[in-house]
Amino acid sequence: MSSFAAIPRAIVNKAARIRLAVFDVDGVMTDGRLFLGEQGQEYKCFYVRDGQGLVWLRESGCQVAVLSARSSPVVSERMAELGIDCVCQGESDKGQALHTLARRLEQPQEAICYIGDDLLDLPALRWAGLGVAVADAEPALVAAADWVTPRPGGRGAARDLCELVLFARGAWDGILARHQG
Repeated sequence: MSSFAAIPRAIVNKAARIRLAVFDVDGVMTDGRLFLGEQGQEYKCFYVRDGQGLVWLRESGCQVAVLSARSSPVVSERMAELGIDCVCQGESDKGQALHTLARRLEQPQEAICYIGDDLLDLPALRWAGLGVAVADAEPALVAAADWVTPRPGGRGAARDLCELVLFARGAWDGILARHQG
């Protein structure tokens, strides 16, 4: 993300309270396209910079979870690579699934952010303390979101949210310093 200065202070304040970041997969961590092989294999394209943002967020002490309506072994494999063990798949009622996840992880509503791209995400996005839509989300999601990422799903949207939360929690400067030599 190029500049945090353009983000409204109210959004930064909400982001500072986040202790659990919950990500949809298709359309957020991927561009939403599904590639199917002749034998029914499923392929997804994950953006490596989004993955790095998720790792930094997790390493900063923020819990990271995935909440997807679809079920895919590819998602389980990718999340395992990133060290994310809270992977909820096959959840068509995302609002209820987010409530259940919040109770299980003992996180209050205001400490949870949710990022999505489509109408199935609307109940979770509206309930979360910080509801985020990707830049190319469905218009109803954009209208309901507290914040819209500068980049589209599968091309930096997840990273945008990670950087916002890291910045708001005071961890972004340390990450920059670690990588600037």
